Formats: sequence, structure tokens, C-alpha cells
Amino acid sequence: MSKDAFLAIPNVWKPELYKIQLDAPTPKPVLCEDDDIMGPTRYGKEYHGTMDHKECEQMLKDKPDGSYLVRRSPGADNYYTLSLRFAQATKHFKIFYCPEKGHFLRENFKKYETIPEMVADGLVDFYMRLHAAPILKEMMSQTKKCYEQSPYMTLHRRKLRSLCSELCKPSKLPVVQDSVETTDPEIADGCDSGVGNGDSKETNEKSESYDNDNLAYEKQHAFKTHTFKGLNWCEFCANFLWGFTSQGCRCEDCGFMAHFKCSELVPAKCVPDLKRLRGIFGVDLTTLVTAHKCRIPFIVKKCVEEVESHGMLQEGIYRISGFADEIEALKMALDKDGEKADVSAQVYSNVNVIAGVLKLYLRLLPVPLITFQSFPLFMESMREKSIGEQVIALRNAVKALPPAHLHCLKYILEHLNRIASHHAINKMNEHNLATVFAPTLIATPQHMTDLSQEISMLAALIGHCHAIFL
Repeated sequence: MSKDAFLAIPNVWKPELYKIQLDAPTPKPVLCEDDDIMGPTRYGKEYHGTMDHKECEQMLKDKPDGSYLVRRSPGADNYYTLSLRFAQATKHFKIFYCPEKGHFLRENFKKYETIPEMVADGLVDFYMRLHAAPILKEMMSQTKKCYEQSPYMTLHRRKLRSLCSELCKPSKLPVVQDSVETTDPEIADGCDSGVGNGDSKETNEKSESYDNDNLAYEKQHAFKTHTFKGLNWCEFCANFLWGFTSQGCRCEDCGFMAHFKCSELVPAKCVPDLKRLRGIFGVDLTTLVTAHKCRIPFIVKKCVEEVESHGMLQEGIYRISGFADEIEALKMALDKDGEKADVSAQVYSNVNVIAGVLKLYLRLLPVPLITFQSFPLFMESMREKSIGEQVIALRNAVKALPPAHLHCLKYILEHLNRIASHHAINKMNEHNLATVFAPTLIATPQHMTDLSQEISMLAALIGHCHAIFL
């Protein structure tokens, strides 16, 4: 393996669906102004009593997307009607309620605790189908071969290989055919019935392998519909698990997360109790710091402290890569042992390995440190003519970051500022550091080669971090 082979890993996660969800309209209840209208308490002021189709259309016709109300259709017996504005049209849905289940459209479909939650999830679904059709079509055309390049295998290949070898020592377990069925009727309706059949021959071939490793350990995943908290990505196709409830499914044995359609393509390679292997790399930053109840991830603090202790004056720090095998070994140690992992110079004498692991961790974040939403604000700040005006604009831009990203970015930039203060010795000034970290801290398309503007912006952040983060 070449020195830079491991560091050359492309972005694991695909951000497009996440960015599209950010642009989806949000619920806007149309409140009833008639205090005499009484309805079920579960609906609140968005309930407008008995109202026919035409009257509802008239009330909502000039309202923005996301506007909604609940009404009782004339002659309705056991249901109410949700009327929702989207794409300059009004949609109407029969809604039902059961105290044990919540609100739902159909008996075998998603259940919601509140009407705003149902509306928010529906708006995202409509918006995705309207604006993400090419991505969804690509997802539908996947095959089992995609597993080899999946984030799951990219992040855990060596761990899986090692654990599978241990599990296979006593005896070789029989192959269990993957027969997971999707629980999402709309996705199931859109699937090509011939997708699975085309792979059956290949699945039965004895020569089948993943990354040229014959993982003889075979176990079917136990996928169940799951509501994910926070931001999560499919570990098969690398796309965002969109929506707010029942976004996909998760294996009860190993934790593998996937869209309903993608779960049908995941081979029978379940390794039970993978929680101890899942680690910290590739996990959403806000999710990680919330789980660990900290402001700065321990991996960031450990690496920064070690670099400042032994690499502050080293020429080319962060620019010169460490050896790929050592970086992979340290990554595995941090994933497995967490804060107990030893990153000291006694174990890793080459400080470039520590620096490489820090860059790798930041590069594998599903949502980059400078988030998709706030990135335009950072770039617009550089249009200001004077440095003072740029600093003020950058100060406003960082305020748009989520708290976890704000604290971590501040910590990283102050560290890079200290590195740059010794540029006469280490040859790494603000511009050189920005050149190294721009592809890591900022979401840049893989085909984009000219990052001069992004580098200038990041250099300004490093150079003026103390004035920006007051």
C-alpha cells in the first residue's frame, strides 16, 4: 500500500439529499379565528370544523407552501381531512388517529405523534420526489455489487475481516439467503421487479468475494423499520436518510442503517454486536458530542494536544502525510478504545500519523465542519473590501453554524493559528495550512479543482480567528 493510499479515500458520504431536505418548506398552520368551533384537542387551533373542498381551496389558494389546516369533510364518519399547500396546489388527505398509535394516513404506514410532525415529514417527501428524482432513480438502479464500495465496507473493512476470521475459526456457518422485504409501500411500488433476479446467479457463485477477502461468515441482517434521531446516512448507498420518522431500517443485531430499498441489497454479512466496532469516524458531529456530553470530540483534543506537544515546529506539519498503515492502525484504536486509545509519541513516534488521523476524521464527517447552509455566508464575507469588514462578515457567518460545529471550528482554527505563528520554522503559514485543510473543512465537489477562493477564506479565518471568535 502506498503512503498516501489510505489518505486518498474520497468523500464517503453523499450530501445532496441532505442539502435538498434543508430547502424543503416547513409546516405553517393556518389557525382558525372562530373561537366557537370546537374540535378534538389533539388538533389545536389548526382545526377549522366542517368545511367542504371548495371552501378549503379558497382559503389556502394564496398561502405559501407548507400551509395546512385540519377540517371535517361533510359526511365524513371516522376520519378527518388534512389539507396541505405544496407546489402551488392544495393536497387533501384522510387522516386517522389512535391513542396507541398516533396519527396516520393508512393502517400499515408511518405513525406520527403530532400533526406538525406528519406535515413536516410529508413536505420533505414531496420535495424530495420533485427535486431529487435523478438521485432516487440512481438509488433504485443499484445492485448488490455496490456493497463493495459502500461506506460500511469503506469504514469497517479491516475490522470486519478481522472479526469474521475469529468467528469463522470454530466452524463455517451456513449461508442464509437475504430475503428482507421493504416496509415502505411507495418505494416498493417504484422498484424494478427484475433487480434482484439479475444478481441471483452471481450470489451463488463460489468465487464471490468483497475486496478479495473471502468473508465466509454469513448471517442475514435483522432489519426493522426505525426512526433515526439526528442526522444519519445510509451505510449502503451513502445517501442521507431523509424525513423525520421511519426514515429507513436498522439491523437489530449489528446496527447497519439503510434505506428500505437498499436493505434488500445488503448481503448476508451481518456481524452481531457491531456497536463496539462502529466507533467515531463517519459519525455526525452533533450526534457524537451529544452522546459523549462534550463540546469538543475527544479525538480532536487528543490529536491537537499531541501535535502541539511534538509537531509544532516540524517542517511541513499537516502537509506531509504519515504512513497509511499506521494511520489505519490508529483509526482502529480510536474506534475501538475511544478516549483510552494511546496516541502518545511513545506509541506513534511519527507525529504526521497523528496529524493525518485528525484530517481523516474531519474529512469523514457526514456534514462538514463548515456546513452546507453556512458555507455561502463564509464565501460572501470575502467580497468585502477591507480586512475589518471581512472580519465582521466572518463573525456573522460563524454564528450561523450549529453549536457543535461552532465550538469545534473555533478549536481547530485557534490550533492552526498557533501552528502558523511558527511558520518561519515549520514552513506552514496561514495560506499553506488553508490549502491543506480546505478540502477537509469545506464541502467541495470532487470534480472541483480550483479552490483558490475557499483557500483565501480559510486563510482569513485562521489568521483572524481571535477577532472573529470573540
